[in-house]
Amino acid sequence: MKAENPVILFDGFCNLCSGVVTFLLKVDREKQFRYIPLQSEKGQKLIRDFNVPREIDSVVLIYQNRFYIYSEAIIQTAVLLSFPWNIVKVFRFVPLKLRDRLYAFVAKRRTKWFSRRTGCRIV
Repeated sequence: MKAENPVILFDGFCNLCSGVVTFLLKVDREKQFRYIPLQSEKGQKLIRDFNVPREIDSVVLIYQNRFYIYSEAIIQTAVLLSFPWNIVKVFRFVPLKLRDRLYAFVAKRRTKWFSRRTGCRIV
């Protein structure tokens, strides 16, 4: 399957992830992104089609027929937005291992800090 628009796969039960989707819906002036819950049939199909590692349970960006995970998914998403959000790309100067460690720290605690939704968010 070819993803023509950037696709963001997100945990539809996570309040933090859903909050990020709400934020992106507001700041994406070109309305370029498509949002699909990881838990949905379509989300699971994209995970299979793009060979995304099964352990990914937070955010995946699919863009130009490749996938981005962890901190790189966040940075690449910001790069696709207009100013001022696209200046987040400066964080690529931070070593990937350090960025992904910080991402994992937040991702591991996201449900404790932000709780979970009772139903999956459908966009």
